[in-house]
Amino acid sequence: MAIGIHDFALPNVVHGKTSIFSPDATPAHSIFSLSMLVLAITLSIFLVVGGLLLYAIIRYRERLSDPDAAYEPAQIYGSNQIELSWTVIPILIVVMLFLATARVIYSTEHAPKPPSALDVTVIGHQFWWEFRYPKLGITTANELHILVSDPRHPTPTYLTMSSADTNHSFWVPRLAGKMDVIPNRINVMWVDPTTAGLYLGQCAQYCGTQHAKMLLRVYADTPAEFVTWVAHQRQPAAQDSSVAEGRTVFEHNACISCHTIAGTVATGRFGPNLTHVASRSTIASGSAPNTAANIRTFVDNPAHFKPGALMPPMHLNDHDLAAVTAYLTTLK
Repeated sequence: MAIGIHDFALPNVVHGKTSIFSPDATPAHSIFSLSMLVLAITLSIFLVVGGLLLYAIIRYRERLSDPDAAYEPAQIYGSNQIELSWTVIPILIVVMLFLATARVIYSTEHAPKPPSALDVTVIGHQFWWEFRYPKLGITTANELHILVSDPRHPTPTYLTMSSADTNHSFWVPRLAGKMDVIPNRINVMWVDPTTAGLYLGQCAQYCGTQHAKMLLRVYADTPAEFVTWVAHQRQPAAQDSSVAEGRTVFEHNACISCHTIAGTVATGRFGPNLTHVASRSTIASGSAPNTAANIRTFVDNPAHFKPGALMPPMHLNDHDLAAVTAYLTTLK
């Protein structure tokens, strides 16, 4: 099994939570507070309306002992006071919700960017995520590494987003709200998690047959862990002589047309960068654990994990498939 940097040494890793009700970043906290306000108001309206309806049903139900039961009760045709109240009160509620929402949007989108901020370029693809660190010279895929932000010395991460094909949506519920990732348009969002660990998310905009398996894994690293990760990612691909045959097979097939492996002739940009693919916890954009068996299966037939994936089956013979698998598992 391929061992990644974060398969150990992170006691605070949080697995499986994708709820907005456990926020851990400033934008997510703002959204949570707004959600609680909306929930409180709508719940109050529900209780008042439901209570009045229940009271009317019980209080004015038909009774056989009532001498007037056979007759229709007196009808009231309009009340200026009631009509005014059920017009003005909803307008005031809507205006209040509008102002509260506008305040959250403004405070999030116009927050000043500190000099210590980390910049990451996010590019959505069918059906995976590309992450570029322009100031660090790093390109990776599907697993985003960012810094934990100390409220006393904020180090937020600013994500500059665009799409290479169709519309996507970047959503990590515990860090921020959804942000559309659109071709020929740049959208920006920021996150500042305060706890080290793993945050899960996924594409939230239907983008094709494998939209549901376009998953996201965001690792919030401590400064020391992030420095270690950056240094590791800057290294060229491992040159292990024991898997030289697998590298040769990789470089003499269509793999190099779509994938990049630093230090080799593979410079494709259509598919994920594989320079350090073995250091990731998952493959196929989070669809499967990163094991040798799963890498072999995915190379042989990507549709096994992601039917409709744009990567074609490679149709390698068993010997070459084993060689390529062995080579990819050394790219840590």
